[in-house]
Amino acid sequence: MLLVILLVLIIIPIGLLFYYDGKLHRVNALAAYSGRPAASSGTTWLIVGTDSRADLSQDQKDRLATGDSDGARTDTIMLAHLPRSGKPMLISVPRDLYVPIPGMGNHKINAAFNEGGPQLLVQTVEGLSGLRIDHYAEIGFGGFDRLVDSVGGVEMCLDQPLRDPMAGLRLNAGCQKLDGAQALGLVRTRAFPNADLERVVNQRKFLTALMSRASSPAVLLNPFRLFPLLNGAVDSLTVADGDHLWNLAWLAFKLRGDSITTTVPTGGSAYTDDGDSLATDQSTADFFDALRNGRAVPDELLSGDGGAVS
Repeated sequence: MLLVILLVLIIIPIGLLFYYDGKLHRVNALAAYSGRPAASSGTTWLIVGTDSRADLSQDQKDRLATGDSDGARTDTIMLAHLPRSGKPMLISVPRDLYVPIPGMGNHKINAAFNEGGPQLLVQTVEGLSGLRIDHYAEIGFGGFDRLVDSVGGVEMCLDQPLRDPMAGLRLNAGCQKLDGAQALGLVRTRAFPNADLERVVNQRKFLTALMSRASSPAVLLNPFRLFPLLNGAVDSLTVADGDHLWNLAWLAFKLRGDSITTTVPTGGSAYTDDGDSLATDQSTADFFDALRNGRAVPDELLSGDGGAVS
């Protein structure tokens, strides 16, 4: 009888894991192409937040203040780099970074996803960084809202009040638990002096807090939180063909603790055929060279300050 109970306790969780893993949305994001970088030191994720409203009702669009635009554009581009030794890194790639895009010439990097979807964005990021992208995760507006609500909200501390009607955002300063709609407003707002460069700092800080909450005992040991989280993850996320729930769980575990968060260094503002952009320079190349070769990124190339989150 004891053996039967032990088998049940083992088989049921494994069965549930494979059941939910089979429900993940997948896309052929990591397609082979000539000249693709070889595997580099550590493991690298490309994490993309889009402004897709495809799965939102009109009531949800109104509640989340998303507007009615069709299609999907990149609202967020991040790299999560998990080195073989040393601290994990969560790296924002500014969407206005002016880079070569295969088949298109030089453009702001978000044009790669807009014109060629995940495959072209992966190829563009690999060309910029020289890093091989090992895993891919993508989430839209509605999926982000549901994922935050599935863990019961996320505690954040703001050092300033935030008001942005365009993002449906109205938050007071201080520590508070944000629901999905409020969290979406926080990571969308550009109502800062440095606009997108401050927004990406808030995005990194919120993603780290979300990972910490999702991998906490309060969620994992509570079936009333765990199953909504699993349902929220499989409904909300799109991953690469070879990715699985256990890859996502490992990512959350690695990013929940002491990690380095930064923005890709640039050469500053530049006016291009795409309008106001951000140029790459030697600091950009040095930053990625350190990652590729498993070296610590020099402190002068890191920029983790700013934003509205303490």
